[in-house]
Amino acid sequence: MQPLSIDLVSDVVCPWCFIGTKNLESALASLGIETRLTFRPFLLDPSTPRAGEDLRERLRRKYGGDPEQMFARVEQAAKNSGIALDFSRVRLSCSTVDAHTLLRHAIERGTQVALAKALFSAYFQEGRDIGDRAVLTELSAAHGFAPDAPAGAITPLAALLSDEERSRTRAEALALAEQGISGVPFFIFDGRLAVSGAQPAAVLKSAMEQALASRTSEPA
Repeated sequence: MQPLSIDLVSDVVCPWCFIGTKNLESALASLGIETRLTFRPFLLDPSTPRAGEDLRERLRRKYGGDPEQMFARVEQAAKNSGIALDFSRVRLSCSTVDAHTLLRHAIERGTQVALAKALFSAYFQEGRDIGDRAVLTELSAAHGFAPDAPAGAITPLAALLSDEERSRTRAEALALAEQGISGVPFFIFDGRLAVSGAQPAAVLKSAMEQALASRTSEPA
């Protein structure tokens, strides 16, 4: 049987995407099938400056009111999924264009899932600025990237994060948004069944079973 393909449209500064990824892991552990998971880019706020901006000010501007209640709700949902979140450590709303660019290049290295998890953890559990290239250099070093490399070896990080590569990332995120994806996480199983939101592991497991079952109903 061909592996079940899973496209996960997400942003690495989206707490629900972190929770959804964890729930997907739990669902896969109980299902025991071969899969091919690929993270696809979504930009929660494409206008976020390269240097980032104060997270609380951004949320007050967007939603009004005190964001601390929102944080408490997300922290509880994360705890229910086995993730320890502490928003007191998360101060910055980061630009994620560079992070998504590295995630795209991590596909060919076979390290994309591990890098995505490292980015989630660095931002939500350590409060690090994952829009900072020094931080990205450090995090990506363990996942097949080199900050500098001789000609003919691994492409230097600076080349991977060129303006052309960043534009490609923005174009891919825009294309997905134009397909009607307005919220994340957004799961696409086998290119045939979509599930929106940080659904519980049981819901994701059921969706994957449905996607696999639909294969058998296809004409030979």
